[in-house]
Amino acid sequence: MITLALSKGRIFDETLPLLEAAGIKVLEDPEKSRKLILATNRPDVRVVLVRATDVPTYVQYGGADIGVTGKDTLIEHGGQGLYQPLDLRIAKCRMSVAVRAGFDYEAAVKQGSRLKVATKFVSIARDFFATKGVHVDLIKLYGSMELAPLTGLADAIVDLVSSGNTLKANHLVEVEQIMDISSHLVVNQVALKLKQAPLRSIIDAFASAIGKPTA
Repeated sequence: MITLALSKGRIFDETLPLLEAAGIKVLEDPEKSRKLILATNRPDVRVVLVRATDVPTYVQYGGADIGVTGKDTLIEHGGQGLYQPLDLRIAKCRMSVAVRAGFDYEAAVKQGSRLKVATKFVSIARDFFATKGVHVDLIKLYGSMELAPLTGLADAIVDLVSSGNTLKANHLVEVEQIMDISSHLVVNQVALKLKQAPLRSIIDAFASAIGKPTA
């Protein structure tokens, strides 16, 4: 049995065409079902639904053989114990710094300065500001990131941005882009040895579907 870890939402939806290219069809809509394990048209493949941030952990520790997760989640996780053969180029967005409109960000990030930053992407934020020589007090939040600068909790936020409409609606402005984000295929290294043929067929089908050679 091959177990594939996915999160609901955009990643799930954009992975479906790649699965179909591998001859795999998920038999239930996760938005309409309460099930956390979904069957496919192949008796040897199933999908488990987990939180996006948990996908690398499930794959690392063998709760799943293979998974799809964002580059942001992989960086925060550290990637230990994971084979990462493909950037699937789906669920694209960007990691950016945003502040409230009117905040003098240029003055605030002069080398040697100190900045309060709210984010759930602590490792990414720490590394980014370290390269700029800016000291940061990191405040870890899990939701409603836009509130932090508006309430004075933080000077800036580091968060994922897609259209930018949520920032604009809350009177925030994007001041720096840290990196482009897309979703990657991750594979348990032990499973790749024990289930090499079926896993390789899925990896190769995904690679073919996006027109990219495997690592």
